[in-house]
Amino acid sequence: MKIKIPTFYLCAGNRYIMQRILVSLYILFSFFTSFAQEKSQDSAKVLDPVIVTGFEQQVPLHRSPIAVGVLNRNSADFSNKTSLVSGFNTLAGVRMEERSPASYRINIRGSSLRSPFGVRNVKVYWNDIPLTDPGGNTYFNQIALNDFSSIEIYKGPVSSMYGAGTGGLILMQSLPAQPLRQAGLNNNPSPRLQAEYMTGSNSLQNVFASASFGENGNQSLFTFAHNGSDGYRDHSRMRRDNASFVSRNKISSKQQLTAAILFTNLFYETPGGLTKAEYDANPKAARPAAGGQPSADQAKAAIYQKNLLVGVHQLYAFNEHFKNATAIYGAFAQIKNPTFRNYERRNEPHFGGRTSFTFNQQLNETKLQFVTGAEFQQGYFNTQVSKNKQGNPDTLQTDDDINYTNYSIFLQGDADISNKLFFTAGVSLNKSEIGITRLNKYPVVTQSRDYGSEWSPRVALLWKMYKDLAVYASVSKGFSPPTIAEVLPSTGVISTFLEAEEGTNYELGLKGFALKGKLYLEIDGFYFKLNNALVVRKDSTNADYYVNAGNTKQKGVAFTANYNEVFSASFFNRLGLGLIYAFSDFKYGDFQKENTNYTGNHLPGVPQHALTVTIDLHTKIGVYLRASEYLVSKIYLNDANTASSDLYNLVGLRAGYSLTTHKRGKFNFYGGVDNLLDQTYSLGNDINAAGGRYYNAAPNRNYYVGLSFELSSTDNK
Repeated sequence: MKIKIPTFYLCAGNRYIMQRILVSLYILFSFFTSFAQEKSQDSAKVLDPVIVTGFEQQVPLHRSPIAVGVLNRNSADFSNKTSLVSGFNTLAGVRMEERSPASYRINIRGSSLRSPFGVRNVKVYWNDIPLTDPGGNTYFNQIALNDFSSIEIYKGPVSSMYGAGTGGLILMQSLPAQPLRQAGLNNNPSPRLQAEYMTGSNSLQNVFASASFGENGNQSLFTFAHNGSDGYRDHSRMRRDNASFVSRNKISSKQQLTAAILFTNLFYETPGGLTKAEYDANPKAARPAAGGQPSADQAKAAIYQKNLLVGVHQLYAFNEHFKNATAIYGAFAQIKNPTFRNYERRNEPHFGGRTSFTFNQQLNETKLQFVTGAEFQQGYFNTQVSKNKQGNPDTLQTDDDINYTNYSIFLQGDADISNKLFFTAGVSLNKSEIGITRLNKYPVVTQSRDYGSEWSPRVALLWKMYKDLAVYASVSKGFSPPTIAEVLPSTGVISTFLEAEEGTNYELGLKGFALKGKLYLEIDGFYFKLNNALVVRKDSTNADYYVNAGNTKQKGVAFTANYNEVFSASFFNRLGLGLIYAFSDFKYGDFQKENTNYTGNHLPGVPQHALTVTIDLHTKIGVYLRASEYLVSKIYLNDANTASSDLYNLVGLRAGYSLTTHKRGKFNFYGGVDNLLDQTYSLGNDINAAGGRYYNAAPNRNYYVGLSFELSSTDNK
């Protein structure tokens, strides 16, 4: 039986969300007061502070002068472990979408506006190696849940140090932080083996395995993951095999070398978007044949994807004041994509590197730091598009060689005055060049575009008002040229006429701790003016193409409250409570497309209100409960704001029992349910889709059970 949200609330969605915020605050307060009475006065412990590493600043989370969210493997794990969707959606101002299994988009303050599929305009690094290719695209679906130990997500333009991009920054690390010091390296975590199996609705099959080992400053980690499902919708099967190896080695007291390898073999079917009538009649259906185009099943629409990334990162300390960090990498992606319109084959080899020099100096009560460096990427891609004949390539339509080069040179200075006032200023010089040679037409001609040198400054100031409370302000400029997928869209029209986006972000925030460090609070407000915004369009055959909107005006407020406590003298062991809310008032500025004026309309694809509540409770006997609620207001689906999706409310529950055996072994049995209220909703709408094919239905209520085992070389505590 489905539990429906009352019609009254659908008509007054904002009021409903405000009520849910008040109810959530009451529930969290009730939990807090009951557990506060449960424990003795002196039995509580405080969790270790979170350290963030972006902008070469190793500082506690509440001392970073930028809006940043942090996930670890535990906090990212609130669902069936196939994807990171539920984890990312516990961060204010961050939204991850899944159009079909393994087809992800990441929206950081509206940055998915130009992403009908994939992750664009967000720079991503894995173990200090660029995961984003030279053309601006990131295959985030190659990441499995055990490929990282921590993820830092920075919101807003980060071009002052990380090159072209206005959407944000994601830093992922596989091994726990372990900075190089003159005296040597920190101690390693104990070697351990881990294995896990999960099964559930829609023929879900997940397998995870990892082995970590090392000693005397050396540590290595091998991971394997298999994810498989028949999917909720027709024609939505998915299979992913993922393996990674990361080895960090202490070469000397001054030098640390890390090698990283990531390989993924992925297949998933793409069921296609539905019209509102088709979605209401049967949300599980795949796209039917229409307008002379085949159905998803007839076209054998799918993605066949292989990714290989190999990189080396070196950290070298010349002395206690001066160090260098350098990474070089090579990567290859192979994509085969039969669609409703055609059959696309892409081979995408690329390579690059990044280096930074950091100088630190203490002058009385002032700490100074200067950072300078550069990043370079080069890609030699080839894309062939053929007619699709029942899932096989037929007549060749286009054959393009694509040469993409980008580089960034950056400089930054920081001053920490008396541990009270922190000031940072940085600037980068960015340049991108693209050349496309169409080989199947004669004479062969190369169309090129140089997105000339662009300066991207950033200035930020943080003032520690009290011991654990700080206010910060920042101004930053971002620059983002079109990606390869935008210059060469699925229409096949080479679009070197597109202009680069550029915008300025103004931000003011407050962050800090209360209740003796157990409660973390953060609120930030921002205004981002983006010029030449890239917006996706669909032609009559549903092919993607892009236009530059005049500008967008993005105003928003994000609020985060996380309460964490570890108990010593209580039946309960650990309690985590979270309340996350984001308000997004994103609108077009001056935007006229042919005879239609969109000025003042809401940006499609972004909910105005998003609320997340999480509860994570563990007991001394090993029983635990995890619960989450994700509430989203309606989302406009086109630039004209004539179509929108309904408000939806997702509730997830998991209960489990963790048992330690022989001090070094640990079993974990668990079961859970996602979408407990059995909501019908679309997670990953096709924006501005031709014929109103906006909707990609997500799974209804679904269940899973799992078992994991861990063996450590030292006793479990």
